[in-house]
Amino acid sequence: MAVDDEHFREFVETRYVDLLRVAYHLTGSTQDAEDLVQAALVKVMRRWRRVDDPMAYLRRVMINQHISVWRRHRMHEVLTFFFPERPTRDMTETVAERRALYEAMQELTPRTRAVIVLRYVVDLPEAEVAATLGCSVGSVKSRASRGLARLRLALAADPAPTGTTKMTGVAQ
Repeated sequence: MAVDDEHFREFVETRYVDLLRVAYHLTGSTQDAEDLVQAALVKVMRRWRRVDDPMAYLRRVMINQHISVWRRHRMHEVLTFFFPERPTRDMTETVAERRALYEAMQELTPRTRAVIVLRYVVDLPEAEVAATLGCSVGSVKSRASRGLARLRLALAADPAPTGTTKMTGVAQ
């Protein structure tokens, strides 16, 4: 048992930042990403001896956990007489572009967001994304295509500062 605990501890120490990055791209929030990684690690720790590919397994657990939380806590539209204040844009163009991208990502379904994150942020091949999500390669391709189209449309509707590229970090 101590050997498995040591392997798990080493794995977490070396891959925590990678897991946190994936979780952040799924959730769009640092706090939610940390919670998601923590919940996934607790679930995987119980089954650590039986896991063949820990990163793929953890990604899948995080995606399933995120979809579960999203379904439970889905926000509903609330009608009001007053418009909420809009956040002001950050002075740094790169930060503003990334924020716009994350907001656009939040409009995607969790499954499509997972495909975009695994395919373009983690840079996994389509076959590995399909294996991780338990779907066909064709499904990954179509979700990625539709997801990128929705991101382009959402980012085109939000005018960028002059001389900047809208799709920072996402393949066009």
